[in-house]
Amino acid sequence: MSRFLSESKKRLVPYTPGEQPKTRKFLKLNTNESPFPPSPKAQQCAAEALGTLELYSDPTCAALVKKACALFGVEEDEILFTNGSDEILNFAFMAFCDAAHPAVFPDITYGFYPVFADVNGVPYREIPLDDNFRICVEDYTPAKGTVFIANPNAPTGTALTLSQIETILKANPDNVVVMDEAYVDFGAESAVGLIHRYDNLLVTRTFSKSRSMAGARLGFGIACKELIRDLNTIKYSTNPYNVNAVTMAAGIGALQDEAYTQKNIQTIIENRTYTVEGLQKIGFEVLPSQTNFIFAKHPGIDGEKLYAALKEKGILVRHFNKERIKAFNRITIGTKEQMQILIHTVTEILTAEGIQ
Repeated sequence: MSRFLSESKKRLVPYTPGEQPKTRKFLKLNTNESPFPPSPKAQQCAAEALGTLELYSDPTCAALVKKACALFGVEEDEILFTNGSDEILNFAFMAFCDAAHPAVFPDITYGFYPVFADVNGVPYREIPLDDNFRICVEDYTPAKGTVFIANPNAPTGTALTLSQIETILKANPDNVVVMDEAYVDFGAESAVGLIHRYDNLLVTRTFSKSRSMAGARLGFGIACKELIRDLNTIKYSTNPYNVNAVTMAAGIGALQDEAYTQKNIQTIIENRTYTVEGLQKIGFEVLPSQTNFIFAKHPGIDGEKLYAALKEKGILVRHFNKERIKAFNRITIGTKEQMQILIHTVTEILTAEGIQ
C-alpha cells in the first residue's frame, strides 16, 4: 500500500471474489452464475441502447422501475435500482448502521458483510449458525442492531420461512432488517409482500442469478417509501448515474421475458436435484439447498484437496478456509451435461484416492 492510504483503511481485509480464470478454459461452477445466456429480449434491448451512450443514463431508472413494479406488486417509490445488489447492501450499511446501530449477521454468510461494515467504520457482531448450519431465529429476537440476513443463506443454501422472518421483524421494531434475496427465486419464500406491514424491512434482489445478468451488474431494493427515500439520499450523495444505460435496457428486456426466466429457474432446480442425488450416491453429505448452488462434503476427502483435484481436471468450485466449513465445497448448478461431468470427475478422484 502507498504512504497516502488513510490510516482508517490500512487494516481493511477486502472481499475475495470467486476465481475468473483467463489462461485456461474451465468448467466454471464457482461463482453461482447462470449457465444460460440472458433473455433474447434482454440482449436485443441492450444492443439498441448502445446507440444512446453519448447521453447520461436516467438516474431514476423510470422505465425499468415501471416494469419491475408491475411484476413485484410495489409502488414506484418503493423500489430502488443499483449497480448490482452489492451497491444496495452497501447503501444500507451507510444509511442504517452506526455506533448506536451496529450491524448484526451470521458468522457464516455472504463474505461482503464484514467488508461493508469495516469500510464504513461500522461495528458489527456475528452470530453463529447452529450445528446444522441454520440461522437460529431466537438469536435475533432482538438482535440489538441492524440485521443482515442472506435468505437463502450463502454459502450454505438454507432458507428461513416467512413466519421466521416475521418473528425477526417483530422483535426488532427500532432497527432495519435487511433480507438479502439474491437466491430467493430458486425455491425460497420472498419477503417482498411484507414491506407494507413492516416499515423496518428492506429486501434486496439481483438480476445476476435467475435472470442471467451477472456481468451487467443490476440489483435493487424494495422497502417502504421512507426507507427508499433514505437510500436515495445515499445514492444521490455518491453516484446518481449508478445504473448504466445498457444494463438498464437489458433489465427491461429481461422483465419482459418472464417465461424465459421461469423456464431456466425450473431447469436449474431439476439439475440441482439430479446433482444432489448423484453426489449422495457416492457418499457426499449435501446441505438442503434452495439456491442455484449446493454445499457438499465427503467424509473421505478433505474439502481443499477435492477443490484442488477438481481444478487440476478443469473444474472450478468454491472452497472456503473458514474453520467450520473448510470440509465443504460450494458447487454452482449448471446444465445437466455440466453436472454429469462434475459427478463423473468427482467419482474418478475418489476412486484414485481409494475411497470408492
